Amino acid sequence: MPMQQPLWSPSTTGIAASRMHAFREYVNRRFGLALHDYAALHAWSIERRADFWLALAAFFEVQFNTTPGEILAEGPDMPDARWFSGATLNYAAHLLRRQDHQPALISISEAGSREQLSFSELNAHVAGLQRSLEQAGVASGDRVAAILPNSWQAIVAMLASSSLGAVWSSCSPDFGAQGIIDRFGQIEPKVLIACSDYHYAGKSIDLTERLSEVLRQLPSVERLVLVPGPAALTNPAPECSQAVSHWQDFYKPGGTPRFRALPFDHPLAILYSSGTTGAPKCIVHGSGGVLLQHLKELGLHTDLNADDRLFYYTTCGWMMWNWLASGLAVGATLVLYDGSPFHPGDTRLIDLIDAERINVFGVSARYLAALEKAGVQPARSHRLDSLRSILSTGSPLSPDSFDYVYRDIKSDLRLSSISGGTDIVSCFALGNPLLPVWRGELQGPGLGMAVEVWNEAGRRVIREKGELVCTRHFPSMPLGFWNDPDGSRYHAAYFERFPGVWAQGDYAEQSEHGGLIIHGRSDAVLNPGGVRIGTAEIYRQVERVDEVVESVAIGQQWQGDVRIVLFVVLREGVQLDEALQQRIRGEIRRHASPRHVPAVILAVPDIPRTRSGKIVELAVRNLVHGQPVNNTEALANPEALDYFRNRVELQD
Repeated sequence: MPMQQPLWSPSTTGIAASRMHAFREYVNRRFGLALHDYAALHAWSIERRADFWLALAAFFEVQFNTTPGEILAEGPDMPDARWFSGATLNYAAHLLRRQDHQPALISISEAGSREQLSFSELNAHVAGLQRSLEQAGVASGDRVAAILPNSWQAIVAMLASSSLGAVWSSCSPDFGAQGIIDRFGQIEPKVLIACSDYHYAGKSIDLTERLSEVLRQLPSVERLVLVPGPAALTNPAPECSQAVSHWQDFYKPGGTPRFRALPFDHPLAILYSSGTTGAPKCIVHGSGGVLLQHLKELGLHTDLNADDRLFYYTTCGWMMWNWLASGLAVGATLVLYDGSPFHPGDTRLIDLIDAERINVFGVSARYLAALEKAGVQPARSHRLDSLRSILSTGSPLSPDSFDYVYRDIKSDLRLSSISGGTDIVSCFALGNPLLPVWRGELQGPGLGMAVEVWNEAGRRVIREKGELVCTRHFPSMPLGFWNDPDGSRYHAAYFERFPGVWAQGDYAEQSEHGGLIIHGRSDAVLNPGGVRIGTAEIYRQVERVDEVVESVAIGQQWQGDVRIVLFVVLREGVQLDEALQQRIRGEIRRHASPRHVPAVILAVPDIPRTRSGKIVELAVRNLVHGQPVNNTEALANPEALDYFRNRVELQD
């Protein structure tokens, strides 16, 4: 149960200084309202969505080349809607409005490099690359794909592409050749921008052979632009029939970018589902919707300002990279990091907070749990005086991790567990500078997001578990899926569960505080004896056992019912004996319920996960039931699948 007192509450001065407070006052003045708190502001943003999104655009001074006619033309059911009809703008133009000599990008590599670009230098690089892409034949609607680390070159390439109206799509360099082909092969890019090698966990990985294989199977690519990596001088160019240019020779920075005026719903980027149950879905996102949603989330909910430094540990293959990049739209400095978060030591990323004066520090829930397991106590070893907010996503953040942050990292900061997804390249629920932080809870739904929890009958419930839904249209809904002309695949993905309502696929609960608790993915919910149990409810208890590094739970069909099977990764030298099994079961029984207690507990050396770090429960469940696991290229560690196949302990 949630604690009776919040872990953190905003101060009166903090509230008054926040952008969310300023926006509420702006809305009150503009519309003659008296919205006194966030609950009232949120309710208004749902009921008067057209007014809300137009006011948001005005508050952040969004520059429309052509002003919109109708703000919202909505059909009877989602996804039928059209936002800002007739309006034109350019996403990249808003990220490059600042042109002074303050740092825009600080790009740090595990290999030891640190490069910095000011806003004026960033504009010059984008202008130069824009000219060269145009000369290479890139036009509006063409796809520009990238295989790049989280570096300044990736940001420059995305902005140059977007300025022309090209559609951006990226993977991280740790993707295998087939994983890249499964994604980029569907969208047929004209230009591929790729690194020749990259560095991770103390090792340099040569991509030459992988790029050769990728290019052989991407006939649409006309030109490869090679970005140098740590070992670039020793790597030959890949064997391919396409024209090959080196980054440093392909363009010369200089001048001012030109920005093509594009429709509000012009495709901006293509992101991909994890692809662990089939070919990755190519999710197309629009320029205007992404811009407005990110301005809202970064400027209001994260309270990010032009004087701030924003960090998120991410790769170019995760939606958080796109979200991070939009920090430029509020004039913030982005701190980019490429490499292992634990090399050469556990505090590598924590060290960056002090070294780079980071204000907002974003990581995964798994990272925070790993820090705690390793006994890291930054409050004793680091200043952290610049840090005012930690963001966490990727999986549900356990209540114990909330305790860890406030006990061992910093007691006076806002811990924002956030949840949304690649599907909307943004958040349904996230942080809020006006609200307290309650243990185990996301602070609340985002403005303009009609987020509710529904039971199986399609009725809203409070303090009951159910499906996370969004009942009203919002601008950052995908334009659709690539190569889905009738929209049938798009409709099946989100609107079949409750017709006309977006079902996110999260098993969630709305608290009495108005916050949200995520209990896991709906498709991974366990159902022993007909009782629905979210996997995160089990993981939260297992994390209390020091000997366990991480775990995955699945439901196995067994004797006409379902039994819970728990797989655990143990600390080095620890054995899963009967005493440890009983301790694990005892923690789950005491802090969850007897229904949550696994029937079988088995040790494994590793657990399969996607490249963004999410555990793939469905793949484990398929293996236990002797079913195939498709598209293993989507996994960061496909070799881990072998630990779950044909386990004699699970046979009849």
